[in-house]
Amino acid sequence: MASALEDLLVRHVEAGTVPGAIGLLGRDDPEVVAVGVAAVGGPALRDDAIVRIQSMTKAVTAVAVLRLVEAGRLGLDDSVEPWLPELARRRVLRAPTAALDDTEPAVRPITVRHLLTNTSGYGMLLEPSPLAEAMAANATEAGPNPFPGSADAWMGRLAGLPLAFQPGEGWRYHHSYAVLGVLVSRLTGRGFGEHLADDLLGPLGMVDTGLWVPTAELHRLPAAYRHDGERLVETEPAGGGAYAGPPDVDVSHGELVSTARDYHRFLRALVTGEDVGGPPLVSAAHRRLMTSDQVAPALKTPTSFFPGFWDTTGWGFGVGVVTTDPHRGRFGWSGGQGTDFFVDPDGTVGVLLTQVELGEHVWPLVEEFQALA
Repeated sequence: MASALEDLLVRHVEAGTVPGAIGLLGRDDPEVVAVGVAAVGGPALRDDAIVRIQSMTKAVTAVAVLRLVEAGRLGLDDSVEPWLPELARRRVLRAPTAALDDTEPAVRPITVRHLLTNTSGYGMLLEPSPLAEAMAANATEAGPNPFPGSADAWMGRLAGLPLAFQPGEGWRYHHSYAVLGVLVSRLTGRGFGEHLADDLLGPLGMVDTGLWVPTAELHRLPAAYRHDGERLVETEPAGGGAYAGPPDVDVSHGELVSTARDYHRFLRALVTGEDVGGPPLVSAAHRRLMTSDQVAPALKTPTSFFPGFWDTTGWGFGVGVVTTDPHRGRFGWSGGQGTDFFVDPDGTVGVLLTQVELGEHVWPLVEEFQALA
């Protein structure tokens, strides 16, 4: 007899929401289900498929940064300028929609905490403005396709633009976490992916997680899609695209690929305090900060993110935090390529992996998945 998880995934595959999906639900020994295909007209989707998790990377990045804090390498309220000199002497728009030259000096430096809480002054702009146009023109706006150049080139382009608000005095999603990846790389003197592999992914046995899919494993990378009306349009082929094989440049600003079981290992280690060859993944105090709302009420404006977001959700470090019943205390986040995870206060973990861009067609699947636990 099929489980509720399998029924949900089968129903959405048959409806054409996604070509295939992987679901994981449970605690220590969770159910893992794969249905559908890895590409339209292609082979069955494997439950160990390596997928583009995009913004689910943010939780991993937050843990990597907190581990460096606990190692005494940096502090939450340290300025990032010693490692990111491009961010010194920032200029700030006098209003979010002001002309690019209508600026004033930053009154404080950007700190590690500002980046973790998305209050650095960098981030997605949901309303038309000269800054939004400039980000589109220099390829630093958020989108499904990775920036084509190196981490240093990306930082240079981002730093060439003014901040949308004074550090700590607003909230904008996304870009702070790419900056954190570059910060970790420069602090440790090696690529962000190399540091993750040695400090976090390797000790946890997350052998299929990284900033790209190894060439020998490309048969496990599904195709990527977006909806064009009722039609699915392929944006990256199975076994190909931006994450296929090692890149030619440093991608410390990039996002991860992973599997359902790998990501479950990470989440279980986070919630149980499992040690990683020594101390726990992160301390209990930092885990509480990470998984509780860290955004001041004054910053939760209607224009800072999607309408209604702040009504039910806060932001910790790398994760959203549910602030209302019935799932109060749940933390998790979604990736733009149709992925999602959550962790409930009782330790139940859910991981949903598809490869279809989030939008009106895919959101109902995500919402129904989140309602299963």
